[in-house]
Amino acid sequence: MFNQIDPKELAFNPFREIGERWMLITAGDSEKAKANTMTASWGGAGVLWNKNVVTCYVRPQRYTRQFIDSSEYFSLGFFPEEARKQLVYCGRVSGRDEDKIAGSGLTVCNDRQAPYFEEADTVLICKKIYVGEIKPEGVLYPELDEANYPAKDYHIVYIGEIVEALKK
Repeated sequence: MFNQIDPKELAFNPFREIGERWMLITAGDSEKAKANTMTASWGGAGVLWNKNVVTCYVRPQRYTRQFIDSSEYFSLGFFPEEARKQLVYCGRVSGRDEDKIAGSGLTVCNDRQAPYFEEADTVLICKKIYVGEIKPEGVLYPELDEANYPAKDYHIVYIGEIVEALKK
């Protein structure tokens, strides 16, 4: 059972939670129970425009992108280590090709502004407040561009205001 907490009460190390343990970015229509999710290991948390925010990055070809783009809200789910297999699966399989959520064995919850998963131990419900693109001319070191964008598929940047934090 999730409890709502103030985002400022999160004992949250973004380097560990996002970069090492990963997260699921999930968006869709909660009323129609149509959603998609993807595993991500790039992102951040902080304060922007006097709001508690998260930043996440999605490649333009990812199927989840159309769900994020067509939704006002998205969720970030953080999971215990026991869910690693599901996160790997959600990162390898496209929702274009199959029902990824059903295949993952995760239980989608549609009782908030954005879908999320019962198996998560922390969930951030976020309202999109900024969308932009990483531009190649903004990447200051060629080796970073070459290493991360050999296909020139620069990430879309999403910044979301944390409107609700849920913790088990």
